[in-house]
Amino acid sequence: MSEQYPIIKGAESFYFKGGRAGVLIIHGFTGSPQAMYPIGKAFADAGYTVCGPRLKGHGTAPEDLEKYTYQDWINSVQEAYSWLEERCDNIFMLGLSMGGALTLYTAAKYPLFGIITVNAAVALPEMYKNPKERFIPDDGPDIKKEDAMEITYEKIPVKSIKELESLIKETKENLKNITCPVLIFSSEEDHVVSSDNAQMILEEVSSERKEIVALKDSYHVATLDNDQDLIIKKSLHALQSWI
Repeated sequence: MSEQYPIIKGAESFYFKGGRAGVLIIHGFTGSPQAMYPIGKAFADAGYTVCGPRLKGHGTAPEDLEKYTYQDWINSVQEAYSWLEERCDNIFMLGLSMGGALTLYTAAKYPLFGIITVNAAVALPEMYKNPKERFIPDDGPDIKKEDAMEITYEKIPVKSIKELESLIKETKENLKNITCPVLIFSSEEDHVVSSDNAQMILEEVSSERKEIVALKDSYHVATLDNDQDLIIKKSLHALQSWI
């Protein structure tokens, strides 16, 4: 369905072939793999096989996003998981915002060796509640770093917000089924997803190894923000300790 909407330059999926340990990296709602590329490249440089898929309807146009359901986004993740499964013995996952919800959703159903979430949403953000038009405006990416840029949409389809809400609801219901190690990054100042989400994840997953790391110098899109190096450093350390 996306053929009539060309992919925005820079918003394409990315793949790096490395060792037998793989990392599946998932971007956020209305965003694209571009927001995750620096993290993915760092993992690849460390020797991991990395897959950063573009979720259906993302990185093109809001009218394209409107056509897809949350099951389509899950299918995008499952296709990428299958790509890694053919090449890797151990698969980890990292997701930002809605990508964090998809990471949690996947961890509840697949044998992941560990997951990392960055400002993951397990409750619908207040800014998305009670919309009344076909589209609502997006004020731009929530990033503290002045020279950072994220490829995202200027308006959000209300239909897609309802799909996001359904995904979040199903993800939250299954948190107790997660048993793999979990590293939770949470920005202290986030204008999209409150830090309550991180605490909820910590309390509800059944994992023995779980930890919250506070991000003190980033807003919501922390993968492109001032704490990017911290996320990379602590994530690589976690992956090495989980194998």
